[in-house]
Amino acid sequence: MDDKLAAMRKVHLVVCDLFLPTDIAAGVCAGLRLPALEKMLARGASAESTPSTGSGRTGGVGASLENHLCELFGLPCQPNAPVAPVAPVSAAFDGLGEGCWLRADPVHLRLQRDQLVLLPEVGVSVGEAAQLCAALNEHFAGQGMAFFAPHPQRWYVRLDQVPGIETVPLSQAAGRNVRGLLPKGAEEAHWHRVFNEIQMLLFAHPVNEAREVRGELPVNSLWLWGGGVNAPLQKTYACVSSDEALAGMFAAAAGIPFSSWPEQWRDEENGGTQLLVWAGLRSALRRGDLDAWRAALQEFEAGYAQPLWRALRAGKIAQLQVDILGGEHARRLLLTRADAWAFWRRARPLAQYSMV
Repeated sequence: MDDKLAAMRKVHLVVCDLFLPTDIAAGVCAGLRLPALEKMLARGASAESTPSTGSGRTGGVGASLENHLCELFGLPCQPNAPVAPVAPVSAAFDGLGEGCWLRADPVHLRLQRDQLVLLPEVGVSVGEAAQLCAALNEHFAGQGMAFFAPHPQRWYVRLDQVPGIETVPLSQAAGRNVRGLLPKGAEEAHWHRVFNEIQMLLFAHPVNEAREVRGELPVNSLWLWGGGVNAPLQKTYACVSSDEALAGMFAAAAGIPFSSWPEQWRDEENGGTQLLVWAGLRSALRRGDLDAWRAALQEFEAGYAQPLWRALRAGKIAQLQVDILGGEHARRLLLTRADAWAFWRRARPLAQYSMV
């Protein structure tokens, strides 16, 4: 490879939920062999942990991947809605036109004692989505709201203007009590009423009655989040690869080549920066499956951490940037070839790391 080309090549790796809470980390990580990843963590120049973009509301989004993608692609938050304005990005990907969009994803809220726990994966069919959206549009006719379901799991509401609310991404609300996660801000009272009206309408709809007869979870609510208007994105990267659909949507909006997440890192021998976004640990944690979390991390070590480490040490890439998201903070590491050879920075077990 040409030395000048190698000097231009960089890899930017984003990893979600790598660090576990300290009370379970030692047990879950016991026996894990992660030599390349642990060397990255030890030898990288680390910026201090910082809160994610947004207002830092109590019980809010923490270091959400949605906010991070907005930051990486230069998408500014709307003045009235300072958290993750991803709805217009995904709406464009799903074939909807420009406008002011709010995600309105179908969910099930389960009453558990004094909590309302959000379950995001309800398995709605295309026909069910169309029927429920038609009922919503009839109910809210004349109120400046129009519901769309271009994808059975991704629904939207088009508004006249950006609402004065702060919302929590669906990925951050999943599995949690929603009472503290509902919209906040100048228009929160209005949107809480809308939220309640949606629940009452869906509860009595024949689609949900039929789903319950079949033993399926009813779609008894919509999760409203990510509002904003269409804005140009920065073409920051030469290519993007991810196992997260939203990263592909951002790449499409920015006009950047995108590929799904292969088992093994693909060395893109061209100039510029390659963005790798890995959310494989997040889905395992959401299910509470810590064995799956360990297995996914071991696969990542073999398929990504080790070949990336070898490429950095060999000078095939000029810089490796690692962003670790989790909890209320994001941590950033920068590694050059010289850092990779800094053997005096001794690696330590993953369980000893924390986002705080």
